[in-house]
Amino acid sequence: MATRNFRPDSVLGEGGFGSVFKGWIDEGSYAAAKPGTGVVVAVKRLNQDGFQGHREWLAEVNYLGQFYHPHLVKLVGYCLEDEHRLLVYEFMPRGSLENHLFRRGSYFQPLSWNLRLKVALGAAKGLAFLHSAETKVIYRDFKTSNILLDSNYNAKLSDFGLAKDGPTGDKSHVSTRVMGTYGYAAPEYLATGMTQCMWTFSHLHVLICSFRLMFLFLLTHLAYPLKFFQ
Repeated sequence: MATRNFRPDSVLGEGGFGSVFKGWIDEGSYAAAKPGTGVVVAVKRLNQDGFQGHREWLAEVNYLGQFYHPHLVKLVGYCLEDEHRLLVYEFMPRGSLENHLFRRGSYFQPLSWNLRLKVALGAAKGLAFLHSAETKVIYRDFKTSNILLDSNYNAKLSDFGLAKDGPTGDKSHVSTRVMGTYGYAAPEYLATGMTQCMWTFSHLHVLICSFRLMFLFLLTHLAYPLKFFQ
């Protein structure tokens, strides 16, 4: 099987959705290939006992299935069979920005200044695309672990399970449910549980708070406790 039957030694990472495994598919047919042959992919498997579920899985399929951008991770395919839900992405060999910043594993080395700026610019371009007048997607989980790097250190945004459509026309968006990761969101958002998402201001303010924290990590290479920013 493409992922060696989801063996523990194939795990690339874990999150609220479930575990991500290294796998292989045939380049032409996209069918499962023997390990070590074909194209390398990342396979995310839903944790049936996890907090996130079908709604988050569907959001990933919806957004990554309809949008293509150099700074969004590419969705190769998905599977929905009985209770099993899988997502297949392009493989990002450099892993997450978080792993590089906080040296999680001997493979991950500190980034040079040029690479840090390249990553920041790439992430900003991905966000600009999502929040453009044509796209209008509210990306609600911007953090270093969701910024993935390809072999050339091009940054790509991942994990769209919490994303949602932005308002249209003159409508505004108000959310009373705190979404995303504590420490990365604006303090007033976490304190009140509400963001008056008048598309041009409040939501962008929340996003800017997340981006500036990521940029602080990039500049300092220090792992501040997230409670420090709350």
